[in-house]
Amino acid sequence: MRRRTVLTGIAGGLVAAGAGPALAVGRRVLHVRPGDSVQAAVDAVDGPGRTIVVHPGTYREVVDIPVAKAELTLRGATRDPRDVVIVYDNANGTQKPDGSGTYGTAGSATFTSAAPGLTVRDLTLANDWLRADHPEITGTQAVAAYTYGDRTHFENVRLLAHQDTLFVETSALDVFDRQYFHRCYIEGDVDFVFGRATAVFEDCHFRTLRRDVAFTPKGMVFAPSTARANPHGILAVRSRITSAAEDGAYKLARPWVPSYETTAWPSLVVRDSRIGPGIDAVAPYTNMREAYPWQSMRFREYRNTGPGAAVTVPENRPQLTGAEAEKHTRSAYLGDWRPRA
Repeated sequence: MRRRTVLTGIAGGLVAAGAGPALAVGRRVLHVRPGDSVQAAVDAVDGPGRTIVVHPGTYREVVDIPVAKAELTLRGATRDPRDVVIVYDNANGTQKPDGSGTYGTAGSATFTSAAPGLTVRDLTLANDWLRADHPEITGTQAVAAYTYGDRTHFENVRLLAHQDTLFVETSALDVFDRQYFHRCYIEGDVDFVFGRATAVFEDCHFRTLRRDVAFTPKGMVFAPSTARANPHGILAVRSRITSAAEDGAYKLARPWVPSYETTAWPSLVVRDSRIGPGIDAVAPYTNMREAYPWQSMRFREYRNTGPGAAVTVPENRPQLTGAEAEKHTRSAYLGDWRPRA
């Protein structure tokens, strides 16, 4: 069954990509309306600090913001992120139209940005590719957003997909790009928040989806791949994790050590958050590969609440001390960058 949440609350009809917005050279605010293309507006940006306002509607297209489009703001025209949806349906294993192969995980993204200083707010980014519709495809990662620019800020954004919803990456293996997500809603099933960026999630809502499979765990929320030299990986603070699946069906995280960066030392801190019963409280972490056990990674929690946060087997839930917790805050992770809400 196709997920209904993608289209909930949308004012306006489906928009096909290809049409271009009416733009003027040098204009600081560009408007995209039904019948226009978001990508065409991105292409028309001719200087730093521009704003693209997307009006209510569903825009079925792939959007790619290159590194040259610095300090760009992309926002929905209303404060309700359900009113503006940018959605497409490529997966890792989807064949490219030119016959050159498949898209791969990163290439499957509906939204990609390499631009430093990017702000995205008040809209929805989604990948509505479904496994059930494509049983012939084994590469089932289907990314909604792939971001790898420093000072990336998502505010009041919905991110919807299944496997690998949000790819928080960096522009190079030895670069520690910072990303900040505030009041965002992120849903998925397998490793749906993953990557090596320094990524802070504050006041966010993570939701695990129901899966019609016989095995458990049915998925994991986080899969960090932090570089060993980076003291800061993924931080979730004052957030909540809920589930549409049965109790205990999901793990909180597993470490991702990529084949192209076997020195990675994944880091995840979840603190001051409410974890619902969908997370396995007894054993909230698992391995992606036995060669890289989660116990050897930087996985910690601090002052979490809720049934999924119950510490029943202490060795399975490493906790920060109060002194250690002072090093795992938004300001510690973001340094001299102070994103504005």
